[in-house]
Amino acid sequence: MSVRAVRGATQLERDDRDHMLDRVAEMVLDVMESNALEVDDFISVIFTATSDLVAEFPAYAARQLGFGDVPLICARELEIEGSMPRVVRMLAHVESELPKAEVTHCYLHGAAALRKDLTHTREVPDGG
Repeated sequence: MSVRAVRGATQLERDDRDHMLDRVAEMVLDVMESNALEVDDFISVIFTATSDLVAEFPAYAARQLGFGDVPLICARELEIEGSMPRVVRMLAHVESELPKAEVTHCYLHGAAALRKDLTHTREVPDGG
């Protein structure tokens, strides 16, 4: 079993608690499904959010998905001029048999534009 790092990002339409929880849960579940992961495979997760998102802690969405025993932390994303607004990112450390080249990093909604260089980047239809 190897330790792998898996990244994800999603963009929110608005700073709203329920919207935050929905989008972050979608991102976490997509990372899990795309990499055949269970909650027990997660070692830790770092979430960052841009400064325009203050309605809820992104990690709370993971807690609601059963990540009670996984160390989670939230941090503020750097404020770089011209950077994309309303973005939550995640960096998860997981135990996996996947080779590094087969790890799927998930960039959803507007955040898909952040890493066009990743072959696994995909656009998800906006559902609200």
